Amino acid sequence: MVPVEVGSRSLRRDRYTEEVAEVNQRLYLDLLEETRQNSQLRLAAYQQRTARYYNKKVKGQLLKVGDLVLRKVMPNTKKPHHRVFEANWEGPYKIKAILWKDTYQLEDMEGKLVPRTWNAEHLRKYYQ
Repeated sequence: MVPVEVGSRSLRRDRYTEEVAEVNQRLYLDLLEETRQNSQLRLAAYQQRTARYYNKKVKGQLLKVGDLVLRKVMPNTKKPHHRVFEANWEGPYKIKAILWKDTYQLEDMEGKLVPRTWNAEHLRKYYQ
């Protein structure tokens, strides 16, 4: 007994020829590089639109050397007795240096250097 899939006829299967399939495959391979370039252009345009939208919504902080800032309490810097209603920000700290855009080196009020650099996302300006 022959399975239904093998025994049934279809237009695609009836009109299939090896020569036409080979010509179509060569044509597809010739256009592959152009298709790849078009998809890269669409991806770059999408990324630019996304960056433009994000940058329109984000307001950067203008922090200078010598400004006082509060530092966000991170899970790895929490004290063991830190509970739910404890402060989420600690400090104040002084900005010692700007290493890169939005990356700061901090020191405490006694002048001791804070071990790691901090991103502006985790800092908040301190007003006395």
